[in-house]
Amino acid sequence: MAKTNSKTFAVGVMLAISFFAVLALIFAPVFGADKDGKAMNGLTYADDLFNKLSKGSSYFIPKLQKSAQGFAGRSFQADVTLKKSDGAPAPETAALAAKLFTAAGATATADGANLAVSGDLGAVLAAVLRDADEMYRNDGKAVAERYGVKEKEALKAWWTSFSAVDKFLKKNGKIEEAKMVSDVMKKAVETAYNYYGVEAQNVADKALLMTALLVFYVVYTMWWGFAIFYMFDGVGLTMTKAKVKKEA
Repeated sequence: MAKTNSKTFAVGVMLAISFFAVLALIFAPVFGADKDGKAMNGLTYADDLFNKLSKGSSYFIPKLQKSAQGFAGRSFQADVTLKKSDGAPAPETAALAAKLFTAAGATATADGANLAVSGDLGAVLAAVLRDADEMYRNDGKAVAERYGVKEKEALKAWWTSFSAVDKFLKKNGKIEEAKMVSDVMKKAVETAYNYYGVEAQNVADKALLMTALLVFYVVYTMWWGFAIFYMFDGVGLTMTKAKVKKEA
């Protein structure tokens, strides 16, 4: 018969009760409000915090702007077909992309989903990085007014067209130009689009809070483990090393 221990079982029950009490607090909407004024629980608060810190450490635009200066005056040309995420042709995106490239000083025409563009690569890169920087700083109004479309639509058109131009340049042996286009697409346009509306914060400014959250995560995980351990021990369910059976 298993040997019970009411004391350790009581400890386990108390740990379990307090664990679920803290869990209820975590899911309670008492951790302030987000940018839209909606009350946050512990999970949404942590997610919001990590998004802000992630954005703060993903600002590569100044470095890209410096690199783009090396492409000033370098001509490029591309004939591409723009597609949606499902692979279907995207004539609306091509038309908008032609408008964006033209505004950047390039020559661009759209024929259905096909986009033909040529011009100064450095000037185009500078225009894209300017738009991405404004979006990164949550100044989407400047982008919207510049092109007469919603800011995220403009940035999405840049991303889609740059993705196609990147592949075209690689296919035609323009490796250096393709790498720069790809870097701007991934590190500036994509980042600015994904983090638009999020307030950037530096990790150094939140070091104490970050440390506290990590320590809490470790302690909270162990908390439940000890609750289970003490309750099982209290009812006599323990693990012991099996004895080695000796042969006669």
